[in-house]
Amino acid sequence: MELNADFTKRVLLHTQDIPWKASPMPGVDRRMLDRIGDEVARATSIVRYAPGSKFSAHTHTGGEEFIVLEGVFQDEHGDYPAGTYVRNPPTTSHTSGADEGCTIFVKLWQFDLDDRTQFRKEMGADLADLGNGVSAQVLHQDAQETVRYITLAPQAVFAETAQGGAELFMIDGDAMEESDTLAKGAWLRLPDEAAMQVIGGKEGAHFWIKTGHLPFAKAPEV
Repeated sequence: MELNADFTKRVLLHTQDIPWKASPMPGVDRRMLDRIGDEVARATSIVRYAPGSKFSAHTHTGGEEFIVLEGVFQDEHGDYPAGTYVRNPPTTSHTSGADEGCTIFVKLWQFDLDDRTQFRKEMGADLADLGNGVSAQVLHQDAQETVRYITLAPQAVFAETAQGGAELFMIDGDAMEESDTLAKGAWLRLPDEAAMQVIGGKEGAHFWIKTGHLPFAKAPEV
């Protein structure tokens, strides 16, 4: 399966308008954003756990990165409330679920396969004021990508060139990029060298952004 697999093109999805589709596990549904592969895939998705649902124990051969959007995600390592950013690198394993239900934004098979750094962070807990209404927290950085959490005051501008491409997920608030409104749940992917200018809406904006990673995009090494 290939979905939005041409990384040279700009893609914008308003994810709250995408129908949920059932996963192989009962009570776990998903909205697929991009994908190369079938059940083992380089994939970006929004996943919703119904209360009491869980995945069976599994190993993330290609790594897993996610943001908890709503509720509390749980596994044998702890509870992860909304606003938590998690990286589970290749070879890590867990049994995931949510007693009360949760929704996550998740990326699979998008790690350097030698990466072994596992951590969780509270997004927004360590923001640096960049001036002019822009604040940022670096969540992760390595040779092939930089991951940040950005907040914009109303009408504040976040502008840069997407070296190695960019991918943005709007967590809260809204913004404009080119002539498009990025409401809560919007997912925007820009190709290498694209110019990006995000302008905070009337309530400001809070978003996750990854840059530099698209030249490394490929199908899973199964």
